[in-house]
Amino acid sequence: MSLKEQIEHDFVAARKEKNELVISTLGMLKSAVTNAEIAGMRKGFADEDILKVITSEVKKHKDSIAEYEKGGRVDLASKEKTEMEILAKYLPAELSEEELKKIVEEKIKELSAAGPGDFGKVMGAVMKAAAGRAGGDAVGKMVKELLQTE
Repeated sequence: MSLKEQIEHDFVAARKEKNELVISTLGMLKSAVTNAEIAGMRKGFADEDILKVITSEVKKHKDSIAEYEKGGRVDLASKEKTEMEILAKYLPAELSEEELKKIVEEKIKELSAAGPGDFGKVMGAVMKAAAGRAGGDAVGKMVKELLQTE
């Protein structure tokens, strides 16, 4: 079953159970995928394209949580966290720090990166290799750290 089919299946199940939070969250996700398909001017995204949309939506929720907590709106932050958890079920498992470090070291060696000037080149290669299993912040920190020691 493709990721899009799984989301649709879960959406229908949530409607049958009358689970309003899941219905609204998955409805929002379906809309985001459709909008991304329209923006890309193609129908039928592959799973990796849908993962990018989900990752983007999760990041938006993280940003909203931080803002709500800063503003003292614990109720809204809690709702955002729950929605983020619903979306996170569709993402692959996060890489451990050791796994990420191994990928970064591999790409540094592969690209013959010599220092901080090669940050962008290494960052792009690692993000492609990690394919949604590591956040940009974690990857950036690891790449910066390892390029400093090179």
